[in-house]
Amino acid sequence: MNKKFYVTTPIYYVNDVPHVGHAYTTIAADVLARYYRLLGFDVFFLTGTDEHGTKVAASAQDAGKKPKQFCDEIVLRFIDAWKRLNIANDYFIRTTDSRHEKIVQALIQKAYNNGHIYKGTYKGLYCIGCEKFLTETDLVDNRCPLHPNRKPVRQKETNYFFKLSAFKDTLIKAIENKKDKNHYEILPEKRKSEILGKLKQGLNDVSISRASVKWGVPVPWDKTQTIYVWFDALLNYYTATKFVKNKTEFWPAELHLIGKDILWFHTVIWQAFLLAVGLSLPKTIFAHGYFTINGQKMSKSLGNVISPANLIKKFGIDGTRYSMLSEFPFGTDGDISLEKFKIRYNADLANGLGNLCQRVAALAENAKLKITNDKLKLQIKNYKAYSKFFSEYRFNECLAWIWEKISKVDRYIDQTKPWTKKGESLAKLLEKPIREIQEIAYFLKPFLPETAEKIEKQFKGPKIKSGEPLFPRI
Repeated sequence: MNKKFYVTTPIYYVNDVPHVGHAYTTIAADVLARYYRLLGFDVFFLTGTDEHGTKVAASAQDAGKKPKQFCDEIVLRFIDAWKRLNIANDYFIRTTDSRHEKIVQALIQKAYNNGHIYKGTYKGLYCIGCEKFLTETDLVDNRCPLHPNRKPVRQKETNYFFKLSAFKDTLIKAIENKKDKNHYEILPEKRKSEILGKLKQGLNDVSISRASVKWGVPVPWDKTQTIYVWFDALLNYYTATKFVKNKTEFWPAELHLIGKDILWFHTVIWQAFLLAVGLSLPKTIFAHGYFTINGQKMSKSLGNVISPANLIKKFGIDGTRYSMLSEFPFGTDGDISLEKFKIRYNADLANGLGNLCQRVAALAENAKLKITNDKLKLQIKNYKAYSKFFSEYRFNECLAWIWEKISKVDRYIDQTKPWTKKGESLAKLLEKPIREIQEIAYFLKPFLPETAEKIEKQFKGPKIKSGEPLFPRI
């Protein structure tokens, strides 16, 4: 049986439309899924939408619609966005799926039966934007740092609580000790240090239900309460594996890709709950950084939110995918702009890869060059280096490595001047760049799948023909 690789994105709130931040995480997950498929792994790539909670209900009310109707309409925008970006996910989960809701209820009931849930009263601040409770230390100028335009709400209500505090030592050991049976990685390393630091300060129990939120999954033993949206949402990673008609048992996930703003939920609360119900823990949680747009935080009020559709219209599908992952290291904060993307697109794609393929194809066509199949066999050199970049999520360095190969072929052509040769001499000179271009196409498959396929078709025997530019200059 093939090895398996299960990768997830966060499930995205349907109170908003897809934007460049959503696209960034989803493209990265897609690149990894495609890479592992190339290696022959049995891959399960999951994305989807988070459709319960106060925030979604409020957005539906503002739109004058019932929550489910609102969700049904908005979710299509996410499905369409990922289709446009050539995202090859294996499943798209919605938390309003009745199958998901039933499994969520069953697992919450199990945690309750196992003695990990009790009834209590909560009193404190709540951020509707984050759908989470805040402590005084979380606040900046008496506001949630992620939602400074929304004043936190003071709440007091009787809820059910999850005994998170009981798992502190188990979680610390699981993170620190690679030999521990529950070990999981938190990446980048600075995020691991951040979580361990908070864990060692102590854990408080967390509310697992809401009395005032009607748009949610009912608590199975008390229908007057609904399950806290974060517990409902996190369980999607497990429930989705039960919907796939595949002999492979995909749980646990090899990788959860997330933004750093939801790190605590994914590295502490999620793991503790899985332990409470006797499920295996995911292997790795990787948290990437934040975007700024031209040095400013992305915000509707500033009018600087960039949609995937706008990027595709300007740079094409693969131009967008390339620009997103080549601009700065995955895992760090970074600043993007349409102007930066345009410069990189023209330099690397139009003048680089596109120009190389065009000039070599034209030389081969003008020479009426015929190639045999033995010259089409891929000779994947330095494969270990390529794999190392993937194993360390260094997408920009992996792309830089591929582009160095492109530069080498360009230098070879400039030095050998094949346009000055004819007949067998020309054919001999073109063997090397043609083989290198075929290899480049192979390495590009995870990143630029559409472009890789075009190159493979163009540089396949017996005849090579020139065609339209792969990336017209902007």
